[in-house]
Amino acid sequence: MKVVKFGGSSLANGEAFQNAINIITSDPQRRVIVTSAPGKRFADDIKVTDLLIKYAQTVIAGQNPQEIVEQILNRYQEIAAYFGLPADKLIPLAERLEGLPNHTYPNDNYLLAAFKAHGERLNAQLMAILLQHLGYEARFVTPSEAGIIVTGTPNNANVIPETYANLSHFTFNENELLIFPGFYGLTLAGHIATFSRGGSDITGAILARGLHASTYENFTDVDAIYSANPQIVDHPQPITTMTYREMRELSYAGFSVFHDEALIPAIQGNIPINVRNTNDPEKPGTMIVPDKDFQPSDIVTGVVSGKHFAALYLHKYLLNKQAGFTLRILEILAKHNVSYEHMPSGIDDITIILDRNAINDQLIDTICNEIQEEINPDRLEWIDNYAITMVVGEGMRNRTGVIDDILMPLAEKHIAVPMINQGASRIAIMIGTYNEDADEAVRAIYHRFFAN
Repeated sequence: MKVVKFGGSSLANGEAFQNAINIITSDPQRRVIVTSAPGKRFADDIKVTDLLIKYAQTVIAGQNPQEIVEQILNRYQEIAAYFGLPADKLIPLAERLEGLPNHTYPNDNYLLAAFKAHGERLNAQLMAILLQHLGYEARFVTPSEAGIIVTGTPNNANVIPETYANLSHFTFNENELLIFPGFYGLTLAGHIATFSRGGSDITGAILARGLHASTYENFTDVDAIYSANPQIVDHPQPITTMTYREMRELSYAGFSVFHDEALIPAIQGNIPINVRNTNDPEKPGTMIVPDKDFQPSDIVTGVVSGKHFAALYLHKYLLNKQAGFTLRILEILAKHNVSYEHMPSGIDDITIILDRNAINDQLIDTICNEIQEEINPDRLEWIDNYAITMVVGEGMRNRTGVIDDILMPLAEKHIAVPMINQGASRIAIMIGTYNEDADEAVRAIYHRFFAN
């Protein structure tokens, strides 16, 4: 049995729905379907999730939401009309959407989560209705029925182990298609709470693990995961097969097919993940598999850079002789709820790499001032234009000279490398560069390993 997830662009309109239905019905192993909310139909379009957020904000402000409700309903009505679905079949969806303001919510955050989740919920319900209309045995299944239980905050939920026990007892007819909405679960008190980034991907991974799927197929709008960003490297090589570890390392610096944390339930269940293109489903896409017994065909699987980093550099003589020096710095970061990404160090130097998106200028000044007072370093420098390039491949693990092969093309391009770090797994090498050099660094490394 396969779990199949469709992204928002794969369910944006009637034609996209038809493509998805063709995919679902072309393989009898595809029994569990996870839907996202309808995405953009064209460049200037608005995602249904964004419309639902606007709906929630309108209700919170005490304003009349009728216009935005009609706009949301129109998206689903257009899809239904494509299939000639009788109008009365959409009455349950309209009643559900219009009735959202009448429910009782613990606070506005719960209200927002409940409204947002209905993009996926209504789309799953519509998918089940359309499949039944076309003569297929299909059932709409809510997270409540399946037992998808979460904790955390209303708009940043986390699945709990009880969910997998619930799913192990979930019964279904082996011939029916089960249509699940992605993106949300139920709290222990019975309220809707949404996952954060990659919400529908998370639901798909949870179901794949909990229902012991043979494969988790993630349909999106790309043919495969590529060995480099196509916006940086012309026609990069598609990755046929990669390991979970490689995906995690590459996602960290910028692979954006889906958020890497969304895969964790499937990884924990050792479920192979197949990334495929809804618009070209005959292409094999990319398989993401456990690393056990994996035999790499290339030295490097992918190279990617992220420009959303910054670095705090400290220099102090005899730093290595001072017990607790690093702890004092980390306590300052912890006090301000700032996590660090990496901390390469030398005898007298430490570089603390941070996610620039998670820290503002005022907090930077505050932290630097406190470090200066507490540590009194000989030199303290904030580097704002920091980029990290990840070179990743299971084939690097037992290969000598890889670092030379990475650094040589950078030297030829006169690209400065202020930091280099190799993880204990030996499948990833991290290169620190400045933002203005990041794209050229990716191209240089890519051509060294792939073009040659």
